[in-house]
Amino acid sequence: MSGGLGWWSPEAAWGWLAPAAAAPWPVVAFAAATGVCFGSFLNVVIHRLPRGQSLAWPGSHCPACGHALAVWENLPLVSFALLRGRCHACRSPIAWRYPLVEALCGGLCAGAVLWLGMGAAALWAAAFAVVLVAIAWIDAEHRIIPDELSAGLVALGLWARGPSLVGLTAGLAGALAGFLTLWAVAWVYRRVRGEEGLGGGDVKFAAGLGAFLGLPGLLLTIVGSAAAGSAVGLWLVARGRGSGRTALPYGAFLAPAALAAMVAGPALWRGYLSLTGLLP
Repeated sequence: MSGGLGWWSPEAAWGWLAPAAAAPWPVVAFAAATGVCFGSFLNVVIHRLPRGQSLAWPGSHCPACGHALAVWENLPLVSFALLRGRCHACRSPIAWRYPLVEALCGGLCAGAVLWLGMGAAALWAAAFAVVLVAIAWIDAEHRIIPDELSAGLVALGLWARGPSLVGLTAGLAGALAGFLTLWAVAWVYRRVRGEEGLGGGDVKFAAGLGAFLGLPGLLLTIVGSAAAGSAVGLWLVARGRGSGRTALPYGAFLAPAALAAMVAGPALWRGYLSLTGLLP
């Protein structure tokens, strides 16, 4: 570990992001196509999970009229274009979320392979990113973060670190720190303001982020999400669309901040450590 920093070292936090051999373009294209297909399933998760519905049954159908989708109506990205954004049976508009999530997941998976090559790290980075998409979208729409996704992040984060004792302890420390930090913030806010400021979903989500990103990545995520949330809140107040007490879905800010901490965090953290003299 760097300079005896222990869990605060870049290696302990981001050691699971070990790049492999560069991927040729056919592999990148395959990753993009796989991501688009996974994004199609992610749309099912985003729609059904917060409503307590089964992810497996019934099959894909129009939420407006219940029309069961034929194969040609359920092709990622392609069907939206063929149907011109409307259900074939009832002509109800199809939400733009469907192609957007599919395209976003395709881009994230291709980006992970371009960035980290043909290795396990690209797989874990892509999995982390697409779960963040689901959490951010669900929290923005429903103001909840399903426990299944937060628990899955904790498990995936620890698994991504492999059997290394250093990696596992860093992941566990990050998960515990994430849970306790946001729990403490929520408790203080409730005591001071007499109302809920952060939900339990945000607290559990932070545990999943800590498992993947370790203590340094968690710190960068919390700082970045707080800054982004504050900026949006001030913008809403300036536009007359909110007040200082307007509630915002914090998970929708944590998710992109966590993605930024995964990609840019190692360089930012090393730069900070160098400036403070903690890293030669």
